[in-house]
Amino acid sequence: MARDRAARPDAKSLRLFVAFEVPDEAQRAIDGAIAPLRERFPQARWVPTENRHVTLKFLGQTWPRLGGWVEEQVATVASAGAPVETRLTAVGSFPHGRRARVLWAGVDDPDGRLARLSESLDDALAGAFGRETRAYTPHVTVARSDPPLRLGDDDLHVHLEPVAFTVGRIVVFRSHLRRPAPRYEAFATFPLGG
Repeated sequence: MARDRAARPDAKSLRLFVAFEVPDEAQRAIDGAIAPLRERFPQARWVPTENRHVTLKFLGQTWPRLGGWVEEQVATVASAGAPVETRLTAVGSFPHGRRARVLWAGVDDPDGRLARLSESLDDALAGAFGRETRAYTPHVTVARSDPPLRLGDDDLHVHLEPVAFTVGRIVVFRSHLRRPAPRYEAFATFPLGG
């Protein structure tokens, strides 16, 4: 019986997350800033430009029956919001500067509007998905590494042009896990402020 359910196409879960896209001009600025890091750390898994975004809420494995509900919740949050003016800030790493599992390009959130948007999504989707326990830090992941990269004192002192842009919509993305990199598909798009 379980095998029959698993064989049905509607029984396969979807891997979803909510994010906003980064415009081409900002992507080019990121490419310029990380070029020396790509040369220094070729062993890192560098995120393809078309996959770079700013995650607001990671949902993970989601049963298809929840798809419509997820869309309704995200639509409600988006319509209550408004477009956000932001800009690129600096290149950094997680968990800390000396040993980096993730390299990222920061996105400014001086008035906390992106953090509030993330928190609103967390609240709206709490009925089916776990809450985020870490403080929200808007960023574009540019590379991952395991084992962690050993960074020198000057490795993250690269110039990232502070390109300004407007976040006018949020997207529910579906992730198709593949090698060497996943493929992200826009599942549903919602303008901020309706």
